[in-house]
Amino acid sequence: MTSSVRAIASGRDIVISANEAGDFGGQMPVHQVRLLTGSMLLVFAAILIFLAADGLTTPMRLALMVFATALVCWTIFDLPETPVALAGALALGATGTVSEEAVFAALGNDIVWLMIAAFIIASVLQASGLVERLTFRLLAPFERVSSLFWALTLTIFATAFIIPSTSARAAIFMPVFLGLTAAIGRPGVTRALALLFPTVILLSAAASMTGAGAHMVAVDFIRRNGGHAPDFLDWALLSAPFGLVTSLIACGLILRFFLGAQDRAAVFEPGSPVERQPLLAQERTLLAVTALIVLALATSGLHGIALPFVALIGALVMASKKVSGLPFGKALKTVEWNLLLFLAGTLVIGEALMSTGTAALLADRAIGLLSLVGKPPAWLVILFTVILATSAHIVVASRTARATVLIPALALPLAGLGADPAVLIMAATLGSGFCQTLMVSAKPVALFGGMEPPAFTPSDLMRLAAMLLIPFIGILTLVAVFIWPLMGLGD
Repeated sequence: MTSSVRAIASGRDIVISANEAGDFGGQMPVHQVRLLTGSMLLVFAAILIFLAADGLTTPMRLALMVFATALVCWTIFDLPETPVALAGALALGATGTVSEEAVFAALGNDIVWLMIAAFIIASVLQASGLVERLTFRLLAPFERVSSLFWALTLTIFATAFIIPSTSARAAIFMPVFLGLTAAIGRPGVTRALALLFPTVILLSAAASMTGAGAHMVAVDFIRRNGGHAPDFLDWALLSAPFGLVTSLIACGLILRFFLGAQDRAAVFEPGSPVERQPLLAQERTLLAVTALIVLALATSGLHGIALPFVALIGALVMASKKVSGLPFGKALKTVEWNLLLFLAGTLVIGEALMSTGTAALLADRAIGLLSLVGKPPAWLVILFTVILATSAHIVVASRTARATVLIPALALPLAGLGADPAVLIMAATLGSGFCQTLMVSAKPVALFGGMEPPAFTPSDLMRLAAMLLIPFIGILTLVAVFIWPLMGLGD
């Protein structure tokens, strides 16, 4: 049997041609395979939801169909996440599954406003170059490569609390990477640094409630499910240790397996990229305001001001021309509106699943099926949830989309087996943050992996992910089983 595979640059228009009539009967573009497979799945889902399933109300059927359609569009059809989420939200409103007011209210959700404020703050910090300057100043004392890697890991981790987007953090740290690699001048160190930056950016996002849109989806589901939703400080206490430990493990693995002994022990002169000059008055002001914002967010439970109000006040101060020199309108232009609209759309889909009782019904029926094979211990349910959530990035590219799918379809149904719903929601959400297996798994990976010449290969990425997978799953499971219940999650 002979066959040939021709891949177009986009990676999507792949054509498989076979010389034997029995193979495919000629040429069969992958986009046609996707279209056929997705259409068949949608037809099957429609028959199952509207004809075969009993005990469902019309709103439940419509909510399930929109959910299934969005899932197929995100995975099989590979359509852009935001238009799919918005189309699903509009369909739910048009059919009366949720009220029209609920659709528009999603755009005014406090979660969306919190993210808008966080993006404005990040925009000011990026435009000022403050993060870059501070990073170089912090790294200046470290002249040995191994020490530099550990210091970098801690520095990147700290930025998760003030910069809400992993893509924004990757863009901010790119000049730092270029400056360090130019100063060090060792190809092996360049490869290791290119792996370290996106890996730690992605893993450390778990530490902050604003670190990813998926975290906002999780908080919303916990609140709607009747649990005590964590605030900024609660999330940090629950998840920052996990994010820090996995980031440090990743750093250790990269140092051990991607650098030789000579590279690890190499001493280099920092040179011109390291800015040793004292901070300017404006930079000191921005640093002080940023620290106050983080402090106010962390103590919202004491002063009683809601997180979005705190963040918006801080954003207005930082985007003031007198404080930062950046006009407010310019700061607004850098907000990732695409992500915010996507988040709003997914919140509406989550609202439909919860308010119609669909999520509860799925949970009840899943419990009925699983009870046929016995009730597993809670730790096994949590482990199963973590494994599936960690693997989900292979199928669903967006972290927020993964949370939207995993929470109602996996975490809530499995909660009926005895595990706490809030614990499973958190486990599924943080598990979905593992997304550094493929070049297309996350934007930071694509940014650092897409340089010319390439800093690392796909096989390097797969190798690191394979080594990191077991510790990631193990630590998250241990935290969810033993630590979170002691800290009162779900009470």
